[in-house]
Amino acid sequence: MTKTTPFEPLDREGYISLATFRRDGRAVPTPVWFARRGANLYVFSEGHAGKVKRLRNGPRARVAACDLRGRVHGPWIEATGRVVQDPETERAAYAALRAKYGWQMWATDFFSRLTGRIGRRAVLEIAPADSPE
Repeated sequence: MTKTTPFEPLDREGYISLATFRRDGRAVPTPVWFARRGANLYVFSEGHAGKVKRLRNGPRARVAACDLRGRVHGPWIEATGRVVQDPETERAAYAALRAKYGWQMWATDFFSRLTGRIGRRAVLEIAPADSPE
């Protein structure tokens, strides 16, 4: 019997809504590109974005399938998130994102390099929560 991850149903989705939590407990959902490697999801963002700051303050997160505008069309899955510090994990995350999004990711990387923003990115690792709340 193969062990599955709660994130497997998201594999065919183009976007997820990543909800991170403010210190007062309010969720802030954001539609993002993502790629799954093993049991975890990987997302990239501008390094000073709110979601990055919120995950630095606390790991609580949740994800759900959504469209480009963030309209959720699937169940929320409890998760934890962290900012990736390991260059090898970061490279693998970008490889997964490039494999999934192809020319769109290439174009995003190209314009990020052109504007000097690529060096200010953060990669986020989203893991399934150990136990639902």
